[in-house]
Amino acid sequence: MSTDQEQILRVGTYVIERFAAHDVAGYFACFAPEATFIFHNESTFMSSRAAYEAVWQRWEREDGFRVLECRSFDQRAKVMGDVGIFTHQLVTRLGTNSGEQESAERETIIFQRQPGGEWLAVHEHLSPYNFK
Repeated sequence: MSTDQEQILRVGTYVIERFAAHDVAGYFACFAPEATFIFHNESTFMSSRAAYEAVWQRWEREDGFRVLECRSFDQRAKVMGDVGIFTHQLVTRLGTNSGEQESAERETIIFQRQPGGEWLAVHEHLSPYNFK
């Protein structure tokens, strides 16, 4: 495995750890301002980090949204120049005003190497997954 692949695995894992800890500021700091987001459970295409932050705030305000746990496995990384692709499967447990719920999903996070060498996420795509 190349050093770049190892870096993508590390930064991908870090994003998941921030999400799992419900560390809102730390989680969103992993994304470039122009990052885009597509989630199966949200009808809106989010065309920026700010747009997603607004949706997250709505979830918290209206639904009592809180990340309780996120387990990630089958992590993979691929690097193509200054683009890194992180994929994994995850099981997430959320708390809402309606109680706890668990979901199984697959996720792709695309990273772009910044001029200083840091990797920032520029796209996140979440799909439902039926683990059998």
